[in-house]
Parts: sequence; C-alpha cells; structure tokens
Amino acid sequence: MNVSLLPVFLVGLAGSVHCAGMCGGIVGAMSVAPRPAFPVPVRTVAIQRLAPAAAHVAAYNAGRIASYITAGALAGGLAGSVNGLASLAGLPALQLGAYVLANLMLVVLGLYLMDAWRGLALLERGGQALWRRISPLLRRLGPGATPGRMFAAGALWGWLPCGMVYSMLVTAMLSGSALGGAGVMLAFGLGTLPMLAAIGMAGVRLRNVFQRRQVRLACGFLILGFGLLGLWRAAGGMSAPGTAAQGMWAHWIDVLCVAPGAQA
Repeated sequence: MNVSLLPVFLVGLAGSVHCAGMCGGIVGAMSVAPRPAFPVPVRTVAIQRLAPAAAHVAAYNAGRIASYITAGALAGGLAGSVNGLASLAGLPALQLGAYVLANLMLVVLGLYLMDAWRGLALLERGGQALWRRISPLLRRLGPGATPGRMFAAGALWGWLPCGMVYSMLVTAMLSGSALGGAGVMLAFGLGTLPMLAAIGMAGVRLRNVFQRRQVRLACGFLILGFGLLGLWRAAGGMSAPGTAAQGMWAHWIDVLCVAPGAQA
C-alpha cells in the first residue's frame, strides 16, 4: 500500500515544535562542549565548541531516527501479515478502519499542539517519567557527553511513549510492509531533524521561540488540517465518479493525505 511521504515529512516538521519541548532540553544540554580551562580568544572558543556540538547533535538525532525506522519496520511488517490475513478473509473494512484511525490520531495531535485538548498529556508524562528512570543507564557508557553516548541517548529516547510518534506508527502500519513502514518513519524523522538540530546548536533561546503559542497554534492547525483532509478522503469526499474533476481532486488529495482513502 502506497503512503504519501510528503505529508509525513511535513507532519514531522510541524510537529517538531512538540519535540522542542520534549527533546530539545536534552539535546541542548548534552551537545555543548565544555569550556576550555585556560584563556583563549573568543573566536577560538566558538570554533572549539561548535565542532563537538555538531557531532553530538548529529549522533543524538541519528540514534533517535534509527529507533523510529526500526519501530516503523516492525509496525509495517506486522500490519503486512495482518493485511494478508484480512484480504483472505475478505475484510476491507479493516483497512478503512486503519485509515480512519491514522487520521484521527493526527486530529488529536493537532488539537494537542494547539492546547485545545490535552488528551495526550498523560502519555507524555509517562514518557518523561520513564526517561528519568532509564537515563542513568547512560552513565555506564562512560563520563561526559560523547557522540557514542549521544547516539545511545537518542536511541533510547526514540522508544519512549510519544503521541506524535505513535500517530506516525499507525501510518507506518498502513504501508503494509517492513520496508514501507521504515520509509514512513524515516520521512517523519527527517521532518523533525531541522528543528532539533537547530535547537541542539543554538540552545534554550531558540527552543523558547519554537514553544511560543503562535507557533504551536500554526503547526497544530496544519496537522489538524492533514487529519481532517484524510478523514474526508476516507469518507469519499470527492466529485462524482467518472468525472475529470474527480481525477484532479483524487490526485492532489492523495498527495496531501498522510493516509490514502479507502478508495485508493
């Protein structure tokens, strides 16, 4: 089953305002290199601190996205087996239900980012509590912030409960294969990369900008729109069959929908 990756990438990009609050503090705090113990020119300090920070940010995000890809492959592979059984049993309603669920998750995520409904807050608090328990494991990998520790931190963080990641995993299931699911989560992870990389390099000030209410409202509205458009597509909201208008609408709706409609 084909899942358009463009909206998946855009959901990751818009939804990363949420990552700015959840992940930004960790990557920002762990990516800054220590100050030198002896006086050196300011420009030299900036260069000495920039290279390690870039390596740490890259390692953290590589670990995080690797976990997303692995989870997507597992979800897509499992769903592929179920879809095969469903086809044999003649249950197309199962596929339609998955489309609806994927887009409902986007609606919920959009409302959450807009602070219109905080239903995902409990899940997020559970993820943060779990992180506080498992993060001490990183100390066993050696002292200080190193690329290896940052990769491990990102890989661990990628498995924590997160409403946005779970929304995308439902979409990964729609691909119906391990490779397709991995591709969906790769597109999503790459969408979150620009903001988290920028926060890792720029720190708290940029994170605060991304957490402004106006920014969250705009990004939440975009994701909400994707979800509503997908639900409309799944319900058959197009022109009459056989018309040129239907073909045109179906084309751009399929491009913009995170999950294709039941007719796809």
